[in-house]
Amino acid sequence: MPTIAITDYTFPDLSLEEAILRPAGVEIVSLKEKRPPAEIADLVRNADAVIAQFAPVNAEVVNAMTKAKAIVRYGIGYDNVDGAAARERGIPLCNIPDYCIDEVADHTLAFILAITRQVVPNALDIRAGKWGLATPLTAMSSLKHLTIGIIGFGRIGREVVKRLLAFKARVLVFDPVVAADEIAKAGAVAASSFDELLAQSDIVSPHCPSNAKTKQMFNAVAFAKMKAGSVFINVGRGDLTDSTAVTAALQSGHLAGAALDVFDPEPIPADHPIRTMPNVILAAHIASASPPAVKTLRETAARIALMAVRGEPLPNVVNGVSAAK
Repeated sequence: MPTIAITDYTFPDLSLEEAILRPAGVEIVSLKEKRPPAEIADLVRNADAVIAQFAPVNAEVVNAMTKAKAIVRYGIGYDNVDGAAARERGIPLCNIPDYCIDEVADHTLAFILAITRQVVPNALDIRAGKWGLATPLTAMSSLKHLTIGIIGFGRIGREVVKRLLAFKARVLVFDPVVAADEIAKAGAVAASSFDELLAQSDIVSPHCPSNAKTKQMFNAVAFAKMKAGSVFINVGRGDLTDSTAVTAALQSGHLAGAALDVFDPEPIPADHPIRTMPNVILAAHIASASPPAVKTLRETAARIALMAVRGEPLPNVVNGVSAAK
Protein backbone atom coordinates (compact mmCIF):
# COMPACT_ATOMS: atom_id res chain seq x y z
CA MET A 1 0.00 0.00 0.00
CA PRO A 2 1.42 3.44 -0.93
CA THR A 3 2.20 5.72 2.00
CA ILE A 4 2.04 9.51 2.35
CA ALA A 5 3.91 10.99 5.29
CA ILE A 6 2.69 14.21 6.91
CA THR A 7 5.54 15.74 8.88
CA ASP A 8 3.40 18.00 11.10
CA TYR A 9 0.02 19.73 11.18
CA THR A 10 -1.83 22.31 13.27
CA PHE A 11 -5.30 21.03 12.41
CA PRO A 12 -7.45 19.12 14.91
CA ASP A 13 -7.15 15.93 12.86
CA LEU A 14 -6.43 14.67 9.34
CA SER A 15 -10.01 13.79 8.39
CA LEU A 16 -10.02 15.91 5.22
CA GLU A 17 -6.81 14.30 3.98
CA GLU A 18 -8.03 10.84 4.93
CA ALA A 19 -11.27 11.36 2.98
CA ILE A 20 -9.23 11.82 -0.19
CA LEU A 21 -6.36 9.40 0.37
CA ARG A 22 -7.85 6.36 2.11
CA PRO A 23 -10.46 5.58 -0.62
CA ALA A 24 -7.54 5.69 -3.08
CA GLY A 25 -5.78 2.98 -1.10
CA VAL A 26 -3.16 5.27 0.40
CA GLU A 27 -2.00 5.01 4.00
CA ILE A 28 -1.15 8.12 6.02
CA VAL A 29 1.67 8.21 8.56
CA SER A 30 2.19 11.40 10.49
CA LEU A 31 3.67 13.36 13.33
CA LYS A 32 1.50 16.01 14.99
CA GLU A 33 4.00 18.55 16.28
CA LYS A 34 7.22 19.79 14.70
CA ARG A 35 9.94 17.30 15.56
CA PRO A 36 13.74 17.27 15.16
CA PRO A 37 15.03 16.44 11.68
CA ALA A 38 16.21 12.95 12.73
CA GLU A 39 12.66 11.98 13.74
CA ILE A 40 11.19 13.46 10.58
CA ALA A 41 13.76 11.55 8.52
CA ASP A 42 12.57 8.29 10.06
CA LEU A 43 8.95 9.17 9.26
CA VAL A 44 9.54 9.98 5.58
CA ARG A 45 12.11 7.30 4.81
CA ASN A 46 9.75 4.92 3.00
CA ALA A 47 6.97 7.35 2.08
CA ASP A 48 5.80 7.61 -1.52
CA ALA A 49 5.06 11.34 -1.02
CA VAL A 50 5.53 13.83 1.78
CA ILE A 51 3.33 16.70 2.99
CA ALA A 52 4.90 19.30 5.31
CA GLN A 53 3.55 22.28 7.21
CA PHE A 54 6.11 24.00 9.46
CA ALA A 55 8.57 21.19 10.17
CA PRO A 56 12.16 21.66 8.94
CA VAL A 57 12.47 19.48 5.85
CA ASN A 58 16.18 20.08 5.48
CA ALA A 59 18.80 18.20 3.47
CA GLU A 60 19.04 15.49 6.13
CA VAL A 61 15.31 14.84 5.84
CA VAL A 62 15.25 15.03 2.04
CA ASN A 63 18.21 12.69 1.68
CA ALA A 64 16.49 10.15 3.91
CA MET A 65 13.66 9.81 1.40
CA THR A 66 14.04 6.59 -0.58
CA LYS A 67 10.75 6.55 -2.52
CA ALA A 68 9.24 10.05 -2.38
CA LYS A 69 7.82 11.28 -5.67
CA ALA A 70 6.97 14.74 -4.33
CA ILE A 71 7.13 17.01 -1.32
CA VAL A 72 4.01 19.17 -0.91
CA ARG A 73 4.02 22.22 1.36
CA TYR A 74 0.84 23.17 3.20
CA GLY A 75 1.07 26.84 2.18
CA ILE A 76 2.28 29.44 -0.28
CA GLY A 77 5.78 29.81 1.12
CA TYR A 78 8.15 26.85 1.14
CA ASP A 79 11.31 28.15 2.78
CA ASN A 80 11.22 25.46 5.49
CA VAL A 81 11.88 22.87 2.76
CA ASP A 82 15.32 22.51 1.18
CA GLY A 83 14.20 22.80 -2.42
CA ALA A 84 17.74 22.54 -3.75
CA ALA A 85 18.33 19.24 -1.96
CA ALA A 86 15.03 17.96 -3.34
CA ARG A 87 16.04 19.09 -6.83
CA GLU A 88 19.33 17.21 -6.58
CA ARG A 89 17.34 14.09 -5.72
CA GLY A 90 14.86 14.71 -8.53
CA ILE A 91 11.97 15.22 -6.10
CA PRO A 92 9.46 17.93 -7.10
CA LEU A 93 8.54 20.45 -4.42
CA CYS A 94 4.99 21.80 -4.76
CA ASN A 95 3.25 24.62 -2.93
CA ILE A 96 -0.38 25.79 -2.72
CA PRO A 97 -0.15 29.31 -4.19
CA ASP A 98 -3.77 30.41 -4.34
CA TYR A 99 -5.66 29.17 -1.29
CA CYS A 100 -5.76 32.26 0.98
CA ILE A 101 -5.35 35.29 -1.27
CA ASP A 102 -8.39 37.17 0.03
CA GLU A 103 -7.76 36.26 3.65
CA VAL A 104 -4.19 37.62 3.62
CA ALA A 105 -5.19 40.72 1.66
CA ASP A 106 -8.03 41.36 4.11
CA HIS A 107 -5.68 40.88 7.05
CA THR A 108 -3.23 43.36 5.56
CA LEU A 109 -5.95 45.96 5.28
CA ALA A 110 -7.18 45.16 8.79
CA PHE A 111 -3.68 45.83 10.13
CA ILE A 112 -3.36 49.06 8.17
CA LEU A 113 -6.74 50.33 9.35
CA ALA A 114 -6.08 49.26 12.94
CA ILE A 115 -2.85 51.29 12.95
CA THR A 116 -4.15 54.37 11.16
CA ARG A 117 -7.36 54.50 13.19
CA GLN A 118 -5.66 53.42 16.46
CA VAL A 119 -8.27 50.73 17.00
CA VAL A 120 -6.41 48.74 19.65
CA PRO A 121 -5.41 51.59 22.03
CA ASN A 122 -8.90 53.07 21.94
CA ALA A 123 -10.53 49.69 22.58
CA LEU A 124 -8.17 49.03 25.51
CA ASP A 125 -8.90 52.46 27.02
CA ILE A 126 -12.63 51.79 26.98
CA ARG A 127 -12.04 48.40 28.58
CA ALA A 128 -10.04 50.13 31.30
CA GLY A 129 -12.95 52.43 32.09
CA LYS A 130 -11.66 55.50 30.30
CA TRP A 131 -13.41 57.70 27.75
CA GLY A 132 -12.01 59.87 24.97
CA LEU A 133 -9.20 59.72 22.45
CA ALA A 134 -6.59 57.27 23.68
CA THR A 135 -3.72 58.55 21.53
CA PRO A 136 -2.53 61.94 20.30
CA LEU A 137 -4.65 63.31 17.50
CA THR A 138 -1.61 63.17 15.23
CA ALA A 139 -1.68 59.35 15.44
CA MET A 140 -5.07 59.28 13.68
CA SER A 141 -5.03 59.37 9.91
CA SER A 142 -7.10 58.62 6.83
CA LEU A 143 -5.84 56.41 4.04
CA LYS A 144 -6.92 59.08 1.57
CA HIS A 145 -4.05 61.25 2.80
CA LEU A 146 -1.39 58.52 2.85
CA THR A 147 0.98 56.82 0.44
CA ILE A 148 1.11 53.07 0.89
CA GLY A 149 4.10 51.16 -0.47
CA ILE A 150 3.51 47.59 -1.62
CA ILE A 151 6.49 45.39 -2.45
CA GLY A 152 5.58 42.49 -4.70
CA PHE A 153 2.79 42.56 -7.26
CA GLY A 154 1.78 38.92 -7.21
CA ARG A 155 -1.60 37.46 -6.32
CA ILE A 156 -1.75 38.89 -2.81
CA GLY A 157 -0.05 42.19 -3.62
CA ARG A 158 -2.60 42.88 -6.37
CA GLU A 159 -5.52 42.18 -4.04
CA VAL A 160 -4.06 44.49 -1.39
CA VAL A 161 -3.73 47.24 -4.00
CA LYS A 162 -7.39 46.83 -5.00
CA ARG A 163 -8.49 47.22 -1.41
CA LEU A 164 -6.30 50.26 -0.77
CA LEU A 165 -7.53 52.03 -3.89
CA ALA A 166 -11.10 51.63 -2.63
CA PHE A 167 -10.01 53.67 0.40
CA LYS A 168 -8.59 56.38 -1.90
CA ALA A 169 -4.97 55.85 -0.87
CA ARG A 170 -2.07 56.63 -3.17
CA VAL A 171 -0.42 53.26 -3.76
CA LEU A 172 3.21 52.80 -4.78
CA VAL A 173 4.31 49.38 -6.01
CA PHE A 174 7.81 48.00 -6.44
CA ASP A 175 8.25 44.70 -8.24
CA PRO A 176 11.32 44.36 -10.47
CA VAL A 177 9.73 41.68 -12.64
CA VAL A 178 6.45 43.48 -13.37
CA ALA A 179 6.23 46.19 -16.03
CA ALA A 180 5.36 49.72 -14.91
CA ASP A 181 2.41 49.94 -17.31
CA GLU A 182 0.88 46.79 -15.82
CA ILE A 183 1.06 48.37 -12.37
CA ALA A 184 -0.39 51.61 -13.73
CA LYS A 185 -3.31 49.74 -15.33
CA ALA A 186 -4.18 48.44 -11.86
CA GLY A 187 -4.44 52.01 -10.59
CA ALA A 188 -1.16 52.14 -8.67
CA VAL A 189 2.11 53.97 -9.30
CA ALA A 190 5.24 51.98 -10.14
CA ALA A 191 8.23 52.92 -8.00
CA SER A 192 11.47 52.96 -9.94
CA SER A 193 13.37 51.37 -7.07
CA PHE A 194 13.05 49.84 -3.61
CA ASP A 195 14.69 52.93 -2.13
CA GLU A 196 12.21 55.26 -3.83
CA LEU A 197 9.29 53.32 -2.39
CA LEU A 198 10.79 53.42 1.11
CA ALA A 199 11.44 57.18 0.94
CA GLN A 200 7.93 58.09 -0.26
CA SER A 201 5.69 55.71 1.68
CA ASP A 202 3.87 56.40 4.94
CA ILE A 203 3.15 52.68 5.30
CA VAL A 204 5.20 49.85 3.79
CA SER A 205 3.94 46.29 3.34
CA PRO A 206 5.96 43.53 1.63
CA HIS A 207 4.16 40.76 -0.27
CA CYS A 208 7.02 38.77 -1.75
CA PRO A 209 8.37 35.25 -1.27
CA SER A 210 11.27 34.41 0.99
CA ASN A 211 14.36 33.65 -1.05
CA ALA A 212 18.05 34.55 -1.21
CA LYS A 213 17.28 38.02 -2.59
CA THR A 214 14.50 38.95 -0.17
CA LYS A 215 15.62 37.50 3.17
CA GLN A 216 16.19 40.34 5.62
CA MET A 217 15.56 42.90 2.89
CA PHE A 218 14.10 44.97 5.73
CA ASN A 219 17.28 45.51 7.71
CA ALA A 220 18.68 48.52 9.57
CA VAL A 221 19.66 50.21 6.30
CA ALA A 222 16.18 49.79 4.82
CA PHE A 223 14.40 51.05 7.93
CA ALA A 224 16.66 54.10 8.01
CA LYS A 225 15.53 54.93 4.46
CA MET A 226 11.86 54.88 5.46
CA LYS A 227 10.14 58.11 6.45
CA ALA A 228 10.45 59.10 10.09
CA GLY A 229 7.13 58.23 11.68
CA SER A 230 6.19 55.63 9.06
CA VAL A 231 4.59 52.25 9.72
CA PHE A 232 5.73 48.74 8.79
CA ILE A 233 3.31 45.89 8.05
CA ASN A 234 4.33 42.27 7.51
CA VAL A 235 1.90 39.43 6.85
CA GLY A 236 4.25 37.61 4.47
CA ARG A 237 7.30 35.79 5.77
CA GLY A 238 9.07 36.48 9.03
CA ASP A 239 12.56 36.32 7.57
CA LEU A 240 11.91 39.18 5.16
CA THR A 241 12.72 41.30 8.21
CA ASP A 242 15.73 41.58 10.47
CA SER A 243 13.93 41.25 13.80
CA THR A 244 16.61 43.16 15.69
CA ALA A 245 16.45 46.01 13.18
CA VAL A 246 12.66 46.42 13.26
CA THR A 247 12.72 46.32 17.06
CA ALA A 248 15.42 49.01 17.16
CA ALA A 249 13.55 51.20 14.66
CA LEU A 250 10.44 51.02 16.84
CA GLN A 251 12.36 51.66 20.05
CA SER A 252 14.06 54.72 18.56
CA GLY A 253 10.76 56.16 17.33
CA HIS A 254 11.89 56.18 13.70
CA LEU A 255 9.01 53.81 13.04
CA ALA A 256 5.77 55.06 14.55
CA GLY A 257 4.29 51.59 14.60
CA ALA A 258 4.19 48.12 13.14
CA ALA A 259 1.71 45.31 12.62
CA LEU A 260 3.25 41.87 12.26
CA ASP A 261 1.59 38.53 11.61
CA VAL A 262 4.98 36.88 11.06
CA PHE A 263 8.30 37.08 12.85
CA ASP A 264 11.71 35.48 12.98
CA PRO A 265 11.82 33.32 15.03
CA GLU A 266 8.33 31.97 15.60
CA PRO A 267 6.94 31.81 18.19
CA ILE A 268 8.26 35.19 19.25
CA PRO A 269 10.33 34.57 22.42
CA ALA A 270 8.29 35.28 25.54
CA ASP A 271 10.76 37.89 26.75
CA HIS A 272 11.17 39.70 23.44
CA PRO A 273 10.61 43.46 23.88
CA ILE A 274 8.41 43.71 20.79
CA ARG A 275 5.71 41.74 22.62
CA THR A 276 5.04 44.63 24.99
CA MET A 277 5.36 47.65 22.70
CA PRO A 278 2.10 49.66 22.73
CA ASN A 279 2.60 50.80 19.12
CA VAL A 280 2.85 47.25 17.75
CA ILE A 281 0.06 44.86 16.78
CA LEU A 282 1.07 41.19 16.75
CA ALA A 283 -0.63 38.02 15.55
CA ALA A 284 0.54 34.41 15.56
CA HIS A 285 0.93 33.78 11.80
CA ILE A 286 -2.83 33.55 11.28
CA ALA A 287 -3.48 35.90 8.33
CA SER A 288 -4.32 32.98 6.04
CA ALA A 289 -6.94 31.52 8.35
CA SER A 290 -10.58 30.95 7.45
CA PRO A 291 -12.58 27.71 7.23
CA PRO A 292 -12.80 27.78 3.40
CA ALA A 293 -9.11 28.61 3.01
CA VAL A 294 -7.92 25.85 5.34
CA LYS A 295 -10.23 23.32 3.67
CA THR A 296 -8.87 24.25 0.24
CA LEU A 297 -5.30 24.10 1.53
CA ARG A 298 -5.62 20.64 3.02
CA GLU A 299 -7.61 19.08 0.20
CA THR A 300 -5.30 20.51 -2.46
CA ALA A 301 -2.21 19.22 -0.66
CA ALA A 302 -3.74 15.75 -0.39
CA ARG A 303 -4.74 15.72 -4.06
CA ILE A 304 -1.28 16.80 -5.23
CA ALA A 305 0.35 14.12 -3.07
CA LEU A 306 -2.04 11.54 -4.52
CA MET A 307 -1.17 12.69 -8.05
CA ALA A 308 2.48 12.14 -7.22
CA VAL A 309 1.82 8.63 -5.91
CA ARG A 310 0.01 7.87 -9.16
CA GLY A 311 2.82 9.27 -11.28
CA GLU A 312 0.69 12.05 -12.75
CA PRO A 313 2.01 15.48 -13.85
CA LEU A 314 2.16 17.82 -10.88
CA PRO A 315 1.01 21.44 -10.55
CA ASN A 316 2.81 24.23 -8.69
CA VAL A 317 6.32 22.77 -8.84
CA VAL A 318 8.65 25.43 -7.43
CA ASN A 319 12.09 23.79 -7.50
CA GLY A 320 12.46 23.13 -11.22
CA VAL A 321 11.84 19.39 -11.19
CA SER A 322 9.47 18.71 -14.05
CA ALA A 323 8.11 15.31 -13.10
CA ALA A 324 8.02 12.82 -10.28
CA LYS A 325 10.76 10.24 -10.42
